[in-house]
Amino acid sequence: MGEWASHADLYGQHAIGLMLRRSRTELIETIERSRQLYTPLGWEFKEQEKMWRSPQGARLRFAYLERDQDAEGYQGHSYTRIYIEEVGNFPSPKPILKMMATLRSGAGVPCGFRATGNPGGPGHQWVKARYIDPAPMGYEVITDHVSGLQRVYIPSKVQDNSFLGEDYVQRLRASGSENLVRAWLEGDWSVIDGAFFDGWSNERHVIKPFAIPDDWLRFRSMDWGFAAPFSVGWWAVCPDQFGRIPRGALVRYREWYGASSPNTGLRLTAEEVADGIVSRETGEKIAYGVLDPAAFAQDGGPSIAERMMKRGAIFRRADNTRVGQRGALSGWDQMRARMKGDIDGNPMLFVFETCKDFIRTVPALQHDPDRPEDLDTDGEDHVADEARYGCASRPWLPKQVKETPKPNDLTYEVKPNGRVVSNMSIRDIVLAKERRRRMEIE
Repeated sequence: MGEWASHADLYGQHAIGLMLRRSRTELIETIERSRQLYTPLGWEFKEQEKMWRSPQGARLRFAYLERDQDAEGYQGHSYTRIYIEEVGNFPSPKPILKMMATLRSGAGVPCGFRATGNPGGPGHQWVKARYIDPAPMGYEVITDHVSGLQRVYIPSKVQDNSFLGEDYVQRLRASGSENLVRAWLEGDWSVIDGAFFDGWSNERHVIKPFAIPDDWLRFRSMDWGFAAPFSVGWWAVCPDQFGRIPRGALVRYREWYGASSPNTGLRLTAEEVADGIVSRETGEKIAYGVLDPAAFAQDGGPSIAERMMKRGAIFRRADNTRVGQRGALSGWDQMRARMKGDIDGNPMLFVFETCKDFIRTVPALQHDPDRPEDLDTDGEDHVADEARYGCASRPWLPKQVKETPKPNDLTYEVKPNGRVVSNMSIRDIVLAKERRRRMEIE
């Protein structure tokens, strides 16, 4: 609002501004703050239009975009400044980019866009990808390779505000979780507070790619999308302990995310997607595929699933249970249980580090504010939905207590020196003997 006052003073009646929030409620405090700043300057506020007019004719209007489609109503408008508070409250960049198209001036006034935001919220990922990731330390001007426009991320931490004392910092520390406070105080965009999958850890779940053994069962899962992204994931089931991967664990070894930009689909036909799937599986034996049940809907012609199967991408209907009822398992329960792992803390779900869209989107997803046991579908949830179908296709329940070996499974070995080695399984003894034999040969 201070920047706008300066802009209005320079360009008078040719300065036209728009300040946006996600909801009407968020606007209330913004407008009250503007009264404190602009009333002493002799500006006049039009209550019905929610617009300030300066004595020189500059205009600043307050509005909200509750739905992404609301941005379409501004087509044809011209603004020299657009301001957005808490840009991370917008799940998709689409309405923001549409609003940028209204930045123009017939009088030659330099136009600009300003946004503020905090880590977290449904738009955390796209804001981070657009503004923070290209220059995490900030202050570095980024030139868009498509439009040629420039943008910059300017970090702002609580320590930068000399008017906020230690008492404010202490209240901040008492108002949220450790992750949230760290995000607020340090401006750390790698911190994700209130994550739906709070058991996720890159250190535990992300692994380097390896050659999947031929005897591992492989399958695929898919969430369909045309205007929105589609997501295909390929999974392997570990048949026995393999390094740190337990028996029965799922390993996501490949993915195909059909997006041209965050939350925007490639707009490929069912046949084109099917051909892409089949070409990626050359030489592999895929046991089965599960697909979003909505893709099986028929509306006067063959369904999306049928069209894909005609090109060789075979699917069956996925279990689409999001939240379990009356004790029934749900896909989200399955994903979280596998992330948490067995009673020894070993994860039952692993992801190759090459599956970047899973790693980018799934950990950042938030709870639905109106239904906390479900995921907020305003976020970029396509990979999560597809992974949910995959997990639901192979239900897994963690054991509640550790298993102790049965007496019949134990054996005792007496060494030549008379020492007894006990509590070794027959399998362990056989492996130990084989290791000794190899050492003797070497």
